[in-house]
Amino acid sequence: MDCDTQDEAKKFTEKAPVTTCTWTPGKGEWAAMGTMAVVSLMVALDATILVPALPTLAVDLHGTANEAFWAGTSFLLTSTVFQPLIVSLSDIFGRKELLLVSIFFFTLGTLICAPIAHDMTTFLAGRSIQGIGGGGIISMGQVVYADIVPLRQRPKYFAMVLGAWAIGTVSGPLLGGAFVNANRWRWCFYINLPICGLGFVLVPLFVRLTTKKTSLASKLARVDWIGGFLFVCGLASFLIGLSWAGTQFDRLSIQTLAPIFVGLYALASSIAWERFVASEPFLSISLFLSPSAVAAYATAFGNGFILFCTLYYGPFYFMAVRFTNALDAGIRMLPVTCLLLPGSVIVSVLSTRLGRFRWAVWIGWVISTLSCGLMQLFDQTISTPAWAAILAIFGAGNGMVLTGTNVAIQAISPAKDCGRAATMYAFMRSLGMTVGVAVGGTTFQNVMILGLDKHALPHGIARHAEAYVYRVQNMSDSDPTRAQVLDAYVQGFHGVFWLTGGVATVCLLGSIFIRKHSMDKELDSNFVLRNTFKDDRRHP
Repeated sequence: MDCDTQDEAKKFTEKAPVTTCTWTPGKGEWAAMGTMAVVSLMVALDATILVPALPTLAVDLHGTANEAFWAGTSFLLTSTVFQPLIVSLSDIFGRKELLLVSIFFFTLGTLICAPIAHDMTTFLAGRSIQGIGGGGIISMGQVVYADIVPLRQRPKYFAMVLGAWAIGTVSGPLLGGAFVNANRWRWCFYINLPICGLGFVLVPLFVRLTTKKTSLASKLARVDWIGGFLFVCGLASFLIGLSWAGTQFDRLSIQTLAPIFVGLYALASSIAWERFVASEPFLSISLFLSPSAVAAYATAFGNGFILFCTLYYGPFYFMAVRFTNALDAGIRMLPVTCLLLPGSVIVSVLSTRLGRFRWAVWIGWVISTLSCGLMQLFDQTISTPAWAAILAIFGAGNGMVLTGTNVAIQAISPAKDCGRAATMYAFMRSLGMTVGVAVGGTTFQNVMILGLDKHALPHGIARHAEAYVYRVQNMSDSDPTRAQVLDAYVQGFHGVFWLTGGVATVCLLGSIFIRKHSMDKELDSNFVLRNTFKDDRRHP
């Protein structure tokens, strides 16, 4: 039933309910949504602030290029693998409780990375702990909105979180570059602490989602411990092996293949357990039982893949090939981050108004695929207007896909599963980010090695590519080695851009299989928002 039909139907009812078209937030909903935007800001900021600092960080902590690569990957890996489990636990123990646990892990990891870490081992441990909290915050943001906002209105109000992500994503590379230029890279982490403190205050006050009360013993008995263990360990093992392939170990070595196959076996076992054994499975396998759903989740994975590949290797390209400093590299990524939000917001508003979402997914993937192809023009001589325009097109296209796919996934699922569907969207997108950075790193290093072979240069340059940037910058313009190394860098970046272009093309073709579904669904959640504001009549 569309909005006009619902409005007509209301005329013949004695007491018309609030429909998905007429729903408006009260003070309680505004406060809860604002709180989720605040806590999302620190995760968004952390996702990009470290990229310009990686070369300096690797030198200060005496790390190798592989360890610098893991500074980003370790966060993404733990963030991804724990998301479904954290949301499942929130179904049992409560939204507020798991959100606070997530903020605690994020804060603990931040403290380990900033004042404590003086070597790469400690630093990577902190990043991994931080990732657990970051993944929980990302997924809990999705599920809280699904609990309190009807789907038809959800895109419009979720723009608050998108705005926080845009602010964090835009300011992250700028702040990271500024801290590096001032020899203060640890401030990339200190800056999170005030927001963490604010989260500990706001969440208990405003994210007061309650459900049926049960004893602690009954809650512990409901947890799917076996399924969660198999899934987390299996996915972590698979992603570690994938990240090692071609970077730390040969792609066909036992060190690479063993964790990949062990991970795949554990994942298959967890799926079988969830499907046939678990009494209360933490994974909703039913979410994937239609071709539309499979296509939508695949495009969410692809969106995370190409977006983070570009956000990671874009600043690296400017530093390695165009000789910018860390701050300038962050500034040059502004066309992506500044166009990402408008693209998302426009889609959010129009999707709410029209009740349609497929147009955004299709147009977004056409634009994204085109921009990925144009990135093959990135070399030592491309003009500023050219690379800025390409990055702007890329940002706009990915912004459309980001919101369009999120809405599609929740429209495809039954109303009672919208929260789990929103969580699975966040998980698949995060999985794409993790795999994208891992596969992008393997692709960059191996393609750059081919470029080094062409000039008979040592492979160690590719294995220490981040740290070697400074050596290239200090070489004389007349040094022939300088031009040869730069050519190898460009070849490596082109390999990454061919990869993102291929993934975007597959996602464009896959999006065709997403069918039309109604966005007019009433809320169906086991959680109710308790109002903090006593004068707000929307809540008892």
